[in-house]
Amino acid sequence: GIPIINFFRGTADAMFYVTNQIMKLAPFGVFALIGVTVSKFGITSLIPLGKLVLVVYGSMFFFILVILGLVAKIAGFNIIHLIKYLKDELILGYTTASSETVLPKIMEKMEKLGCPKSITSFVIPTGYSFNLDGSTLYQAIAALFIAQMYGIHMSIGHQITLVLVLMLTSKGIAGVPGVSFVVLLATLGSVGIPVEGLAFIAGIDRILDMARTCVNIVGNSLAAIVITKWEGHELKNYQERKAA
Repeated sequence: GIPIINFFRGTADAMFYVTNQIMKLAPFGVFALIGVTVSKFGITSLIPLGKLVLVVYGSMFFFILVILGLVAKIAGFNIIHLIKYLKDELILGYTTASSETVLPKIMEKMEKLGCPKSITSFVIPTGYSFNLDGSTLYQAIAALFIAQMYGIHMSIGHQITLVLVLMLTSKGIAGVPGVSFVVLLATLGSVGIPVEGLAFIAGIDRILDMARTCVNIVGNSLAAIVITKWEGHELKNYQERKAA
């Protein structure tokens, strides 16, 4: 068993190494993309892009504090405690824009909190592909932004369809930087929105990626807590911490 574990550990380390090397060059790529955006659409293009950043960040904060906050409350947990507890992982996830980098640490921390290993080792890695709240939220906002940019009017029914399509297409994506952008590229054409519009937001995708990574991390950690409660386990360590 040990040689197999070592083999997979070595493979994972190699993958993380490659990802980290690419991450080092990412800022230059972002700078170039913003340069292209400005040269193509003019300096005034930064104003709507600034608004898009504010809307995405505002909706991410709202989603974490209100929607995930309610889910946490139902599970008998405080969302602010969870954010404080995962502070280091959220900072790392935010700066690298990759939730993969913090996967081992999150699993370790959720176990320390009292989630059984059987739950964390199944729920969190699975959630990395199937429970990406932030990515879905970002894709829906970006799609509507591009539709408005091209003056395409979307009825409420059309918007709901778009969100449902994005919820389905965001399943099974990896936790590496920029992957939501690729999914969006594949989806926009199918819902009648010009794919070229993505070139406009490509330059700030990294900034938005950082926010959606944090939402994905909080969502997955909370999922482990909720499933722990559903399975009838108590977060003993959390109760002891609270008492202390």
